[in-house]
Amino acid sequence: MAELAAVIASTHHPFYYRASTSTGADRPPFADEWVAKIERFRETLTVAEPDVLVMVGSDHFHQLWLDNMPQFLVGKAPFFDANFYNEEREFGLPRMLLRGEEELAAHLLRDGLDRGFDLAFSNELRIDHSITCPIITLRPQADLPIVPVYTNIFAPPLPQPKRFVQLGRAIREMVESWESDKRVAVIGTGHLSLELGGPRQFGEHGPDPEFDRKAVEWIAGGDIEGCLAEVSLDSLHAPGNATHGFMDFMLMMGVAGEGQKADHVDTLDLFHTMEAYFTWYPDGAPQAPGAPTEAVR
Repeated sequence: MAELAAVIASTHHPFYYRASTSTGADRPPFADEWVAKIERFRETLTVAEPDVLVMVGSDHFHQLWLDNMPQFLVGKAPFFDANFYNEEREFGLPRMLLRGEEELAAHLLRDGLDRGFDLAFSNELRIDHSITCPIITLRPQADLPIVPVYTNIFAPPLPQPKRFVQLGRAIREMVESWESDKRVAVIGTGHLSLELGGPRQFGEHGPDPEFDRKAVEWIAGGDIEGCLAEVSLDSLHAPGNATHGFMDFMLMMGVAGEGQKADHVDTLDLFHTMEAYFTWYPDGAPQAPGAPTEAVR
């Protein structure tokens, strides 16, 4: 059977690529610290030596719209075009072409149905920065096949937070039941507190530092029950109008498992959001040399 090599969860800031590649006067003052943190984070995937990446993210109304909005969708194609014109224009993101892993995608779809998850699928899915940003930060050579999994965090009615956790648990079981000798890393990206277009968007930190603090503690400590006790669809409006992306972090906690403490934890408080990076090693793989362990700051 396939082996779950690593579980990785992070934010997906679309300006990282431009910040990290800018030089001279165009380079932001926080870029060097950000790049150093990402390089340590990247090593946590490298040492896991995965063969395939399951990538969990959310389409930002690029391909999926209100005329056809699945709650959970699996991309099943030999290749995926990536990034859209506005992402190139606004964020400087490159066009990408990523290989797909159709056999694993088909397994997730069939096994998902058998486990009570009626997952939608697309054979012509173009992916956006929720998936390409972690490729850029964690595997910039973009040489591994992927299975994209999209969740609906934008268009009500949304699934309940507990359903995200349930899907995370199911994804782990499905990966580990795949008849293959490949090593699979499951990577998911979401948000902590986030405000888009509102009065709290451009502060010195994220719109709700207290929520961010608790969120990092929940994720780092694997406290799924504590998180579910406080997080609801209604409560997620308070930290910021785009904070429902935190449910993708909850999905990744489901993959990692209740009470599973992250092997790598790091954060960076930027001018309008807290960036956060977490890695778990279910198979006991060694931690990346020099990586901080629960070094939240």
